[in-house]
Amino acid sequence: MDSPAQPLSFREVLQIRAVRRLWLGQLVSLFGDFLAVFAVISVVTYKLNAGPAQVTLVIISFMIPMAFIGPVAGVFVDRWDLKRTMITSDLVRAVLALALVFNSRLNGIYAILLLLSTVSTFFIPAQSVTLRTIVPREGLLAANALMQQAMQVVRIISPALAGAMVGSLGENSCYLIDSFSFLFSAAMIAPLVIRREQTAPAATGGKTVGSVVTELGAGMKFIFTHASISFVIISLTAGMFAISSFSPLLAVYIRDFLKAGTKMFGFINSLVGIGMIFGTLFINRFARTRSKTHLVIEGLLGIGVSVALMAAVNQVWAAALGNFGIGIGAALIMVSSQTLIQQETPIALVGRVSSSVWALLSVAQLVGLVFSGSMAQALGIVRLFYTSAGMLTLIAGFGYFRLQKRAQAMAAGASND
Repeated sequence: MDSPAQPLSFREVLQIRAVRRLWLGQLVSLFGDFLAVFAVISVVTYKLNAGPAQVTLVIISFMIPMAFIGPVAGVFVDRWDLKRTMITSDLVRAVLALALVFNSRLNGIYAILLLLSTVSTFFIPAQSVTLRTIVPREGLLAANALMQQAMQVVRIISPALAGAMVGSLGENSCYLIDSFSFLFSAAMIAPLVIRREQTAPAATGGKTVGSVVTELGAGMKFIFTHASISFVIISLTAGMFAISSFSPLLAVYIRDFLKAGTKMFGFINSLVGIGMIFGTLFINRFARTRSKTHLVIEGLLGIGVSVALMAAVNQVWAAALGNFGIGIGAALIMVSSQTLIQQETPIALVGRVSSSVWALLSVAQLVGLVFSGSMAQALGIVRLFYTSAGMLTLIAGFGYFRLQKRAQAMAAGASND
């Protein structure tokens, strides 16, 4: 069940030294990642003259390990020392980012990105478990919001900086900064004292393939037998599929329906990040009167309404408002779901559960990306937008009535007592 405790403020959470160091390391590391990805896409597009499918493989190279290696990585994260896992991941990624400087072949770039993402599948759940360990339960909402804010701030400012750096200093400058950012993250984590509760014997037991499969199964069983978490994860997965189905077509929508150019596309696209920052700033206030499951439902509904607005009103102001609303809804969904999972999952399962969630989201995103083009051809962009909006609204409606039914059942049980 969701905790009714009053959430801590951002200031109170940042007063925790370990949170400050982890957040700063995350901020710098994300900035380096965005620079490197921009530089890679620039090289693949302009220097290697790659086609659309080859450029798309840059994104797919990042997502495949998250989808298929992530759940297994979570099993080992639940066994291993958290600080050692994160520092080792950062150091290995620093070397891999540096390797991009000495590689100019397309297949080599794909291989390095695949390895980078594979190592990241260990860092991400380890960071999630660390947050659960160093932050009080009532401060997890603010801590996750801060992490999301860091990602969105970097997402907004990095494209312009990356473009300037690639144009004046070359792509290698971006790779070098990315390599340094991982070293900086490791330096931030090194002094931390991370005391995880004693895990269950199964999490520290044998190292056979059978034991890994058993532990992975325990994580999956927990996900699909916990009422709130199973609904949140199903909602996240379906929501990610719906968003991935229409988001790649935003540029085409702006070109063909709004008759606008690349500058307008850049402005409208940036409003998603601004909306997410806005949503994370106010999520503590929302959480005082709503459960985290309710916040996820409201986020899904907000995104659905925003997409429907864009489909119904082919005007620049509607597209801008719609993308801003998508950002707010995404912030409510991501921060609330991450916090709920961290709070409700036993500490011995947090690594497996969080990595499995990322895997499901990555699969949903991959499927949405693969089918978005064919669905747009079959339905048309506007109808696809309506379909995505309808899907999100239906999920939100199902979740709302499900919560109402649970509340009525609990009230009936209390009256019988």
